[in-house]
Amino acid sequence: MNGCHSKQTPNFFRVEKQSILLLDSVPKGEIAGNFNNPNNIEFDSSWIERFIEIHPSFNELKKELIAFYSNRRYTYAWHKKRELIEQTNILHNRIIQLIDHGIPYQAPYLEEYKKMMESQYDGNITARELMITCQYISYANSVLDGLTEKESKTNEWFIPRKKLNYDTLLKSLLHGEINEIEKQMYPEYLELQEKLKAYSIIQKNSHWQRIPFEKKSLHLGDTSYTIALIRKRLYLLGDIEKDNGSSLFDQLLSDGIKKFQTRHGLTSDGIIGQNIKAEINIPIDERIKTIIINMERCKWLPNETDNDHIIVNIPEFTLEAFRRDSLIFQCNVVVGKETNKTMIFKGDMKYIVFSPYWNVPESIIKKEIIPAIRKNPNYLSINKMEWVDGQLRQHPGPENSLGLVKFLFPNIYNIYLHDTPSKALFKLEKRTFSHGCIRISEPMKMIKFLLDDDSTWTEERIEEYLNGGKEKYVVLKKSIPVYIVYLTSFVDEKGLLNFRRDIYERDNGLKEMIFDKK
Repeated sequence: MNGCHSKQTPNFFRVEKQSILLLDSVPKGEIAGNFNNPNNIEFDSSWIERFIEIHPSFNELKKELIAFYSNRRYTYAWHKKRELIEQTNILHNRIIQLIDHGIPYQAPYLEEYKKMMESQYDGNITARELMITCQYISYANSVLDGLTEKESKTNEWFIPRKKLNYDTLLKSLLHGEINEIEKQMYPEYLELQEKLKAYSIIQKNSHWQRIPFEKKSLHLGDTSYTIALIRKRLYLLGDIEKDNGSSLFDQLLSDGIKKFQTRHGLTSDGIIGQNIKAEINIPIDERIKTIIINMERCKWLPNETDNDHIIVNIPEFTLEAFRRDSLIFQCNVVVGKETNKTMIFKGDMKYIVFSPYWNVPESIIKKEIIPAIRKNPNYLSINKMEWVDGQLRQHPGPENSLGLVKFLFPNIYNIYLHDTPSKALFKLEKRTFSHGCIRISEPMKMIKFLLDDDSTWTEERIEEYLNGGKEKYVVLKKSIPVYIVYLTSFVDEKGLLNFRRDIYERDNGLKEMIFDKK
């Protein structure tokens, strides 16, 4: 949509008292609609057509307008007689300050809308009524819904999108609950929104410059002009509480470096080395864009805080297991290589498979197993593999590529969580080594989380199943939602803003969609 609008107010927007049902002429209890009250008045339904003709940028909202007002029998939603209800001011302030929501969006007919909201407005209230409703639906589209489901799928995001019901949105607003729908969104959205405001202040009030680095690394006790610049940067970002201007690498700075490193998924050693140079010099404008595109992603996620659920964030290389809104445990994961990307989707955890066979995928057989056999004819026996009915599989045991257990949430991508014998990989900063499935560092914690509601699963029984050498399936009493997400910016459990590298290069396409969208 654009902001074009007519320069002159058309005649039918002038006050026409004859067309407005006065309060005294409306019998009590006879005005239908969800928001009936003795102050409501009706307007002619033909006004919607006439309004859209003058404001063609709202044409795509016509169905929502008709549905909303038809349900109300064309009674005013935003007016008591000629006065606006309080919620209209809340909405107006939200729209004017829309950038706080992370959306580079210009409300259609913004100047006309502003004039209609002025206290001295003496134009037609039906025109104002319809303008406010259109502004709210546009607001809901941009702030609460964002990009379309088709657009999100082009970014390889296959988690089903929750559809918004505009009638419900409007009812919430009319009852003074403008935040109610936002509260139903993925909690990260509102947390990122607050961080966006903070970073916008930094952008506005600070002169962000690239920090030059004279040496490969700087350590505790070193002195350098660069150290003073880094100290100032860390103070701006909130990683240290005080900037004393010193060029000496003291313990205060070292602690701030560790905090910065942790927030960016780097090895937290308190040293100014190669891993910190690139991250600390990313322009504040780019950081703000990263926050905004991840707010957009958060709009695509439901709020599962009333249910047990599991979240794997691919760029963070972590898994989090929740009992409702309480984090039970977090662990490191290994995800797919850039050439075997882990997909973004939602599944339902239904099975635990103890001592699993690994049924080797055809692609791995062709690319890896067959070349390995050519080099070493004993490869299959060494790795305890066998052919069964044309399928290559690896026997259960500690050396099995899936480890001692796997966790299934059936999906078309054949992705699941599993143990691994390659434990050392979990200590690396970048953990993209799998063929798409997700290796977890704490399989025992996951087992206990999933079987917590069954007292028969003692630790001894679990160990017996893990090390029994025979594949056994266990069906969970209740399935648990699993979300594989892709967030390169998020707020952690300590309330700290985090950034992660865009390992699959999925941010750029989304940036273009958001910031180049007309």
